[in-house]
Amino acid sequence: MPRHYITFRDLSLEDYGLLFQRSFALKEERRKGVYLRNHLKGRPVAVLFSKNSTRTRVSFECAVNELGGHAIILNLGDSQWARGEPLSHSARVFSGYVSAIVIRHGPENDLVKLSESASVPVVNALTDERHPCQVAADVFTILEKGRKIPLEKQKVCWIGDGGNMCQTWLEAAAVLGFALNVSCPEGYQPDPSISKRAMADNPEVRFLQDPLEAARGATVVTTDVFTSMGREKEAERRRKDFQGFQVNAKLMAAAAEDAIFLHCLPAHPGEEVTEEVFERHADSVFAEAENRLHVQKALLELLIPGLP
Repeated sequence: MPRHYITFRDLSLEDYGLLFQRSFALKEERRKGVYLRNHLKGRPVAVLFSKNSTRTRVSFECAVNELGGHAIILNLGDSQWARGEPLSHSARVFSGYVSAIVIRHGPENDLVKLSESASVPVVNALTDERHPCQVAADVFTILEKGRKIPLEKQKVCWIGDGGNMCQTWLEAAAVLGFALNVSCPEGYQPDPSISKRAMADNPEVRFLQDPLEAARGATVVTTDVFTSMGREKEAERRRKDFQGFQVNAKLMAAAAEDAIFLHCLPAHPGEEVTEEVFERHADSVFAEAENRLHVQKALLELLIPGLP
């Protein structure tokens, strides 16, 4: 049976240890000009989209190509999927062509259905519910930039919407064991089932209404836009509802003195984060974006059978 990566919980603590170790090696080798172009040995990987993308598309296409494979980019709106082809049929068709299926889509249940019939790995490149590849890259960035503090000693603070990024941070805290404070506006909390399971697995997962209190002593502060893709009609209301949840100098002052700031991008400076804070921590934010490439290369190596 293939190994799929649909939720952050699909890999174990030990798997993540190997993943991050390999990510560091791949990043260093690329820095030296070594791109390891023979690992996929010409094998194709389908990279499917029903949502717009910049970082996901470029990072996965580069990852596949640099491992020696060929990325087949397909807009699902142009495919038979959009005309109602059963997901079980699509899964079996793709499995006959490619070595893995990477998909950026809305309903996560479609990925689950796809994985049930696919004979190759299915990788969640973003759904409405989760964004595991992004959070894996974020955690890797903490290991890289986190002032040599062991991951289990890190204190992460999530400020803002309780959507797919927040829900994936909750799963990451449960799997990897770091402390996590979550502060979301009333009415924008994460899925209660994900929250309850995370708190059951990790007693250092806490929910605080006051963002300043949530940020107190944090070694990492992270956020996302107030209005995610597909919710543009809610933008004006969300700007009002999210007042007081901006990551600004006052909030960062409550965090640890050498705290880092992360943002999955795209950012809207002046809304969820001030321009001052964003630019002060731009090195970490753009390293985080680059690290999508290195972590996803390591992830494909881990999931696709028969690779070195």
